[in-house]
Amino acid sequence: VCTPIDKLLRFSADTFFAKRYGHRAIVLETVAAVPGMVGAMFTHLSCLRRMRDDDGWIRTLMEEAENERMHLMTFIEIAQPTWFERMVILGVQGVFLVGFSVLYLLSRRTAHRVVGYFEEEAVTSYTLYLQEIDEGRSPNVAAPAIAKHYWKLADDASLRDVVLVVRDDEAHHRDVNHGFASILGGRPPGDHAIAPYPEHDGQLQPTL
Repeated sequence: VCTPIDKLLRFSADTFFAKRYGHRAIVLETVAAVPGMVGAMFTHLSCLRRMRDDDGWIRTLMEEAENERMHLMTFIEIAQPTWFERMVILGVQGVFLVGFSVLYLLSRRTAHRVVGYFEEEAVTSYTLYLQEIDEGRSPNVAAPAIAKHYWKLADDASLRDVVLVVRDDEAHHRDVNHGFASILGGRPPGDHAIAPYPEHDGQLQPTL
């Protein structure tokens, strides 16, 4: 299930980048790094106004934003975007930042659900990227040093290894955001249980 926003972004990426999945990933991650930071900021301000604890939401959302930013830094090393693509990225990020901020203020539940669907599209895109690599249409180059350091990959790690860990990250973000949306809707996370990030000692149970 996907929202019209997700479908529009997917259509735009398919039209503009076609099979250039490295460049597609750069635009995808530029947008994907926005929701976590927006959510963390508004949650922080809400907790200040209400003088209550955040129950782990801020840390989780900040970690999501940081993780998505590292995806971007990694694929910039791989794809080397042109100046025109950089301008497109800036425009897309600006529009999405404003739109998502408004949505988050109007309905946090809807905003997290949209991000969950967006991450489902990301998982699909990276699965197609893996297929391109496995079938020889995209070169399986060496993994950038920044990726090896961040994900603690082997010295001989390749692009395929990077795409696998990134896809796992996106699946995690999908589950976290669907879980948040369910909680905000007054329901338990269900199948979208909120698993902890590696830095957390225990599982988060947000109740805001």
